[in-house]
Amino acid sequence: MVCVLILAAAAGAVAVFLILRVWVVLRSRDVTPRESLSILVVAGSGGHTTEILRLLGSLSNAYSPRHYVIADTDEMSANKINSFELDRADKDPSNMYTKYYIHRIPRSREVQQSWPSTVFTTLHSMWLSFPLMHQVKPDLVLCNGPGTCVPICVSALLLGILGIKKVIIVYVESICRVETLSMSGKILFHLSDYFIVQWPALKEKYPKSVYLGRIV
Repeated sequence: MVCVLILAAAAGAVAVFLILRVWVVLRSRDVTPRESLSILVVAGSGGHTTEILRLLGSLSNAYSPRHYVIADTDEMSANKINSFELDRADKDPSNMYTKYYIHRIPRSREVQQSWPSTVFTTLHSMWLSFPLMHQVKPDLVLCNGPGTCVPICVSALLLGILGIKKVIIVYVESICRVETLSMSGKILFHLSDYFIVQWPALKEKYPKSVYLGRIV
């Protein structure tokens, strides 16, 4: 009986510690000033990649190096990213020396995949995402809705919880979302440091979000 009480107390202490760590990480937004910020961008097939690359086009070279994460079967996004970086270098020669990398992880959800099975594929994707995040250790994660961003952002949050590094998570909801959030948005609304919406209706429903008008 005493052993059970000790184990229960230990489990409770661990749970309290983890809850406090999550609270501290989510509340902390301090970033040490520096000349450049390592950025990890989550790209998704189709419109998600187009939107996120438009947003990146407005960012300076201070966001460097750039790490892109795509699904392991998403060749379309890989081609778009390579074309984007080549065009960026052609327009500004200084960009020729800016490094970028493309990383691949399994999809957390395939098209028309059942929602119950998504739990297992997302856990598999997260299992592979954390080593990647630990290796890259970006200063900033930028995403806009593809399913792949959920395991990436959770892994980024874990880096802070474990005391390895605080990673700022910025989520930009797709321009297509006028009145309701995407499934990824509903999840990451609670985990991101900055949650940006592009329509006033969403700002009214989610007061803690940031409304900047149309940005992509």
